[in-house]
Amino acid sequence: MKNERGILLESGTNELEIVEFSVGNNKFGINVIKVKEIINPVSVIPIPHSHPYVEGIMELRGEVLPVVNLASVLGYPPSNNSEKDKFIVSEFNKMKVIFHVHHVNQIHRISWENIEKPTGMYQGADSQIIGVIKFAGEMILLLDFEKILVDINPDSGINVQQVKKLGKRERSNKRLVVVEDSPLLRKLLEDTLIEAGFYNIEFFENGLEALNYLEKESRDKDIQDAAQLIITDIEMPQMDGHHLTKRIKDNPQLAHLPIIIFSSLITEDLRHKGQQVGANGQVSKPDIAELILLVDKYVL
Repeated sequence: MKNERGILLESGTNELEIVEFSVGNNKFGINVIKVKEIINPVSVIPIPHSHPYVEGIMELRGEVLPVVNLASVLGYPPSNNSEKDKFIVSEFNKMKVIFHVHHVNQIHRISWENIEKPTGMYQGADSQIIGVIKFAGEMILLLDFEKILVDINPDSGINVQQVKKLGKRERSNKRLVVVEDSPLLRKLLEDTLIEAGFYNIEFFENGLEALNYLEKESRDKDIQDAAQLIITDIEMPQMDGHHLTKRIKDNPQLAHLPIIIFSSLITEDLRHKGQQVGANGQVSKPDIAELILLVDKYVL
């Protein structure tokens, strides 16, 4: 996996690489950027009264890491061929977590345009699926790993209490555009931004919808009447946050708009990707207080 990470894509191409893996008879995907390495299963120490998704803990190079059993998360039975099981060592949201899967298949390079958003007809309110990839006559499901971790440990998510510590604020005349594909995180962002004093917020599920809105508004009126700052996630169907940022910064009518990338993928190793496309700021989820302070910096 470390060799594969050496060929990570340039920023702003609207492409990603996924590790395809299996749990049960279904195929799933995780962004290569989130994967540190893939190892064979080793001894796991169960923790009494832990969350049902948590298989236990294990030591890896001096670090004690939780092991999350994705079969338990997805409601599948244990593997029929456990000797082929794999552990995916991941890092995002400033956390390292190991995911126990049944088989790791291969790495695919795909465009976000080829990832469909699940519909309400089959997704369900508590679904862990954030995207469906049609690939070589099959379907690969992209899992919402951030939601899985929040389900296990709610404190790992966005915490409105962090914003309350900033005190009362008046920001109601400022207009924000927020691009986030996760319904859970959109609601949390709405609650925390309102708590921070921002009431004029336009939400979009992906970068393409946001870009279409901004381009239309810039043709019909002064863009400042529609948006004064953009907050965007990175991983989104149709158009990711890096490509959205690049498209905005390449548009003379929009280039002056400050863009803050708010994503679980912001690490010191990957921060340069946002800088390459012109992001004005980058904040790792779930540091909502840092995000609010950065918004203040650019809109006040």
